[in-house]
Order: sequence, then structure tokens, then C-alpha cells
Amino acid sequence: MKSLEDLRKLREEALKSVDMRNSEKDYRVVVGMATCGIAAGARPVLKALVESAALNNYSCTVSQTGCIGMCVYEPLIEIFDKDGNETTYINVDENKAKEIMDSHIGKGIILEKYTIDSIKSRGV
Repeated sequence: MKSLEDLRKLREEALKSVDMRNSEKDYRVVVGMATCGIAAGARPVLKALVESAALNNYSCTVSQTGCIGMCVYEPLIEIFDKDGNETTYINVDENKAKEIMDSHIGKGIILEKYTIDSIKSRGV
């Protein structure tokens, strides 16, 4: 840090991060970040979700959690709406994360093909 302006920029970025986690928004996006999730690539997924939410000013919080309990489907993200409805997306990568944000959070359209329910309906 070389100046007071650098410190202000750092503070603004930190406040944006806190706002993404603690404010009352339409959706809550949670990324499984236990050892299995991290090993499967959850860190870049989390980063893509946070960047997409900030870039598009989506009404959501993005946070991380520990084990969600379905290691075979990692990286996992869960999206909760204001009514408490939960959607679980499986095998998410950075590209899917951005697509999910644009569709589910941006337009309110669940991408069934990436959900845990898509696996159940195929009998897998």
C-alpha cells in the first residue's frame, strides 16, 4: 500500500465483499468448500459466482459452506430463494457457474439440466 487512496480502494472492495454476504437479497448462493469441493474445483466456481453477481448487480449473496454431503457431485452450489426453495446444482465449473447466475439469479429460470434432480430423473 503506497497511499491513502490505495487504502480507500481496499476498504471499498472489502465492504463490497461483506455486502455480498450479509445483506437482504432475493437469493442466497452457497458453494460447498469442504476438502472434496476444493479438490474438485470449487474455488474458481466461487470466484466466478462472486464476480458475476458483482458485475451484473444481481440481488443475491454469495457465500461458502463446508460439506454439503454429496462429494461425488462436487463442485456443488445451492441456491435459496426468499421463500426458502432450494435448488442444488452439481458438477459446476466456472462456465456453468456464470450460466447459472445469468439464468437462475438474473432471469429466475432454473437450469434443470445442471441440478441434482436431473440425475434423479435419469435414475442415476
